[in-house]
Amino acid sequence: MRLLSVAAVAGTLILAGCTTNPYTGERQVAKGTYGAAIGAAVGCGIATATTKSGKRNERCLQGAAIGGVAGGGVGVYMDVQEKKLRDRLTSVGVGVQRDPNTGAINLIMPGNITFATGQSAVRTDFQPVLDAVADVLKEYKDTTITVSGHTDNVGNAQFNQNLSQQRANSVAGYLVNRGVAGQRVSAVGYGLTRPIASNNNEAGREQNRRTEIRINPPQQ
Repeated sequence: MRLLSVAAVAGTLILAGCTTNPYTGERQVAKGTYGAAIGAAVGCGIATATTKSGKRNERCLQGAAIGGVAGGGVGVYMDVQEKKLRDRLTSVGVGVQRDPNTGAINLIMPGNITFATGQSAVRTDFQPVLDAVADVLKEYKDTTITVSGHTDNVGNAQFNQNLSQQRANSVAGYLVNRGVAGQRVSAVGYGLTRPIASNNNEAGREQNRRTEIRINPPQQ
């Protein structure tokens, strides 16, 4: 019964939160609604943890309502941040994606515009892009940031691993130098282990040579 109650509340929130994506024109669930639905589930669990069985359903609905409001706040926080990043990164070659499951924002930076071939120093002409990212990150201080480096499968695997880590370190270090708190930022190199396209052709390999900045939602 408790699970059915949570499903009812979460389902209502999701249906009410359907909007039109301003970038694709498609109908979708508003990002803040995911947080509200998650908050509803968490709120139900907390509210009923120590409640007698006869009143658990009632307490579940109360907790779900409170949690839904709190969770929605995180979603809206990320929505506004995503909008600002899209505005600042228009036409610079950086992809902005939203993870529908976690609410995280992913910035996809192709290797050819971020670094010179085989190098790990951020290109001078790309630095203003990272400056814009840092400005937004400094404004939204409750998030954490994971910078990851990725390569294609050409060449020695260990070289690719080292290069991906060095590039992730460079981007992370740049953001910190621009004022993003160091304790918020981590860097990891994945080398050739996480391709997003086929390595059997140049177009796919070009997509795989990238650095990503993942902006993680604040903890509830």
